[in-house]
Amino acid sequence: MSVFILRRLMQSALVMVAMAAIVFFGMHLVGDPVDMFVSPDMDQADIEQVVRALGLDRPILEQFWAFVTSALQGDLGQSFVFGQPALGLILERMPATLELAFIALLMAIVFGIPLGLYAGLKPDSPVSRTIMAGSILGFSLPTFWVGIMLIMVFAVMLGWLPSTGRGETVDVLGVPVSFLTLDGLRHLILPAFNLALLKISLVIRLTRAGTREVMLQDYIKFARAKGLGRGRIVGVHVMKNILIPVVTVLGLEFGSLIAFSVVTETIFAWPGMGKLLIESIQQLDRPVIVAYLMMIVFLFVVINLVVDVLYSILDPRVRLGDRGA
Repeated sequence: MSVFILRRLMQSALVMVAMAAIVFFGMHLVGDPVDMFVSPDMDQADIEQVVRALGLDRPILEQFWAFVTSALQGDLGQSFVFGQPALGLILERMPATLELAFIALLMAIVFGIPLGLYAGLKPDSPVSRTIMAGSILGFSLPTFWVGIMLIMVFAVMLGWLPSTGRGETVDVLGVPVSFLTLDGLRHLILPAFNLALLKISLVIRLTRAGTREVMLQDYIKFARAKGLGRGRIVGVHVMKNILIPVVTVLGLEFGSLIAFSVVTETIFAWPGMGKLLIESIQQLDRPVIVAYLMMIVFLFVVINLVVDVLYSILDPRVRLGDRGA
């Protein structure tokens, strides 16, 4: 097991180095942040002073080396707009994004697995067909359109839920969270459901396919022949086997929930990393954009590592095969 984890850690380190180079050099090909700080009445001397102040007068390789050495010390540069450490700005917004992603993932599990399990156990029933038709809609409808419709129906027409902001928060170990307050929970429901809708549909279809496959296996027939009850067969034998692909997909999808929450955060004015990214792109605040992308890459690497470990626990053949390789 230790060899398996060590191998994954080495692979993760290589991925971080490669992505650091791609992100840094890629951002230097998009726009010139100096244009955001230069006014028409500035002369050449003033423009050169702005360039030096931003550290953009040095060769690109020297800038990259300075970026790497600073990143290893936890410094991803200073924001051009806010004048604060870019990593600090990202970490300040991260709790809101992580909370939104966690609640969306919880919704995908709570709704997706039971609905998919029912659809797999009773595939020909009208309810199952309705569930599968709804999952197709979840895949097909654009996130921004669903968000606007949710606001129109539940915030404007019915007035049940607020449409923007995070609401009241409380500090837990110094981290502000909103789901522990009634007002914060009301603000959280619409954006979390909007973010979770695609994942709910994915989990439904994945669980249904896994259930249909497992129910045809010989060990299920043997369990029935032994006289085991339907609840035990489904709760133990079926669930244990369908959870392997579900855990893998949910782990990877959690990373995408964080990375692609930009649209949801923008629609619902949720004060997370995604909204900060949009503001930084509009202002060409390069250090904040690079810090955001590096943080997303880091989160993906960590999540993939955790998923690999969990997968190896659920299915020992994975780590045994890796050891043999």
